[in-house]
Amino acid sequence: MADIRFIDILLGEGEPGYLGDPNPYREEQALDAYSRVTTTVAEKLIPSVANLRVRRRGSRLTEGEGGGSGVVITPDGFLLTSAHVVAGTERGSASFTDGREFDVQVVGADPLSDLAVLRAAATSLQPASLGDASRLKVGQLVVAIGNPLGFGGSVTAGVVSALGRSLPTRAGSATRVVENVIQTDAALHPGNSGGALADSVGRVIGINTAVVGPGFGQGLGLAVPINRTTRRVIAALMTEGRFRRAFVGIAGGPRPLPPRLARQVGRDSGIELVQIVEGSPAARAGLRPEDILLEVDGLPMRTMEDLQRLMVGDAIGRTSSVLAFRNGRTVTLQLTPVELSVR
Repeated sequence: MADIRFIDILLGEGEPGYLGDPNPYREEQALDAYSRVTTTVAEKLIPSVANLRVRRRGSRLTEGEGGGSGVVITPDGFLLTSAHVVAGTERGSASFTDGREFDVQVVGADPLSDLAVLRAAATSLQPASLGDASRLKVGQLVVAIGNPLGFGGSVTAGVVSALGRSLPTRAGSATRVVENVIQTDAALHPGNSGGALADSVGRVIGINTAVVGPGFGQGLGLAVPINRTTRRVIAALMTEGRFRRAFVGIAGGPRPLPPRLARQVGRDSGIELVQIVEGSPAARAGLRPEDILLEVDGLPMRTMEDLQRLMVGDAIGRTSSVLAFRNGRTVTLQLTPVELSVR
């Protein structure tokens, strides 16, 4: 053992050939593996990410604050981007790294999820594969591809630094919180908005939407997740040009349940109602501030996200049974949502 240790000291611990290391080249191999992942994802997705330039109503073609990125999702010209990239515009152009450029038109936008769908006057585009952000784990490698500051086909890499973040959005008088937003430390800059956040096999699991922190490229980046909920939004924008939401008129947040109630309903939290909009469906149903919402049509309500997930087009005009906790007892009410107006 002493002889081996002497040779170790001569070679230097951690140096190639260090006898105590069963794999003396593992650092180089790890770097190669990281590089292979990022380069493979880049080669796969760069042809599917466009540099967007938009025409504001009443203005010339610009690359300023209206510029951004878009991701091809079908060969016949549908692109996905951020709603704020195309706010106030109906058309623009999309250019690709192979030199092709096409006119694009806004098919539909949903500011409350910060997603929009465009249609390019093109065929034979290379679509990206959409993944499922619900399977992400903190620390997982992700790759961001977009056009920061107008530099097309730019690639940055990082990790998922947090999951379950919230992003407040607004459309007219309506406000909403986008749930399960992905937080990443992959460097993002103005112009990355609408671009792809991809996993290690090149599936798009998020649409980059915001940069957090002072200055450019500092702080953290946020991406709207691609999941079951946002896929429904995307499909509706492609087919109908809008995503219909139901409105009930409440504001609230999660609250722990009293032990006896928790045992009764089999869970430890519900939604405490802090505000009821006057004249809203919730007010007409008899819901009150300080009620704790437990169930809607038998489905457990733990957070506002649980309720938001139900407030889609199918719920509009359909009466639902609501179970709430009030003054030490449960009450059952009938709630009929109306369509949310974003004017």
